[in-house]
Amino acid sequence: MVFVRTTPPRPVEVSAVFPELAPLARPAVRLHPRPGSPSVRDSSVGGPLLWPAEEPWPHCEDSHLHGDSGFRQSPAEVRLDRHSRAQRHEDPYGPSFTPEEEAAMAQKAARLAERLDAGPPWPAECPVPLLPVAQLYLRDVPLLRPPGQADLLQVLWCPYDHEPDWKPATAVFWRSAASVVDVLATPPEPYEANCSGYVPEPCLLAPEAITEYPNSLDLSQELRQVVGDWSRWQEAGADVDSSYADYPAEFYDGSLADAPGWKVGGWPPWGRTDPYRRYCAVCDARMVPLLTIASFEWDSGTRGWAPYEDRAAYAAGHRAGLSPAQPTRVEVGSADNMQLYVCPTSPEHPHTDLIQ
Repeated sequence: MVFVRTTPPRPVEVSAVFPELAPLARPAVRLHPRPGSPSVRDSSVGGPLLWPAEEPWPHCEDSHLHGDSGFRQSPAEVRLDRHSRAQRHEDPYGPSFTPEEEAAMAQKAARLAERLDAGPPWPAECPVPLLPVAQLYLRDVPLLRPPGQADLLQVLWCPYDHEPDWKPATAVFWRSAASVVDVLATPPEPYEANCSGYVPEPCLLAPEAITEYPNSLDLSQELRQVVGDWSRWQEAGADVDSSYADYPAEFYDGSLADAPGWKVGGWPPWGRTDPYRRYCAVCDARMVPLLTIASFEWDSGTRGWAPYEDRAAYAAGHRAGLSPAQPTRVEVGSADNMQLYVCPTSPEHPHTDLIQ
């Protein structure tokens, strides 16, 4: 890893104010993706994968006409548009290419445009190549619990909305990095994406281990009342703005519970729905969070989670309409999160996902 991101200490020590919550603490790893040029040997978001040359690239066999948004750009065109906008606005968090990389992407986009003009097969009539979403090495994210001798997690998705939840279909692969001798040099890409937010911007990572507590929606009714009791906060001498006196649970959720942004493990970011338990389709074990794919690293309600190293740039960029809070340019749902879950007893069992 070539850079560091540091989450500021929480304004209140949860276990000190609410000892009842101490047993619910969970480890998590904030990934802190930031635009860069990752290689197949790097942990990344949207970067190239260490994919065996002899192994077929995964494709989506689903019909995609039901999810047609009218958006007509290839992944290469999406990235070039971002690069152009970043140059115009002098966005330090926008994608940056060398002249050679820019020329290569322009050629790829031109070739794909020619194929589209010539009448490419409809997505419903041919398998769609999946796009890389994340690649995580165990050496960088020790919290991963891969099966067997695996030390590498690879996540891909189909850049089309899929029924019934209107989200990209995801695929999860575990493998041993040492077993990959010949790497696939030029993976196939889809003709187009359903929207630009389904094309992750290549990012390097700065993994950071943190401790999380459950969202108030994940608490029992008794603990929810404890967190919502303003007198408990006052008795503990917690330095919390009195504007939260009527709704202290809002401060807890936004500043103390689960961290926003891309992360491994931890607690789910509930809010769009009440907690929805997921169970393994094979062994019926209650599934656990694997990866959070976030539209934003933080927002107005969770800006206290912004790393020290990004705060000055965030303040300056926010005034110009630019923000390091969306480095991956991914957007799922209505600026929501996609949570991937795995079986805790057998990670190779089929995973599941959920928009939150």
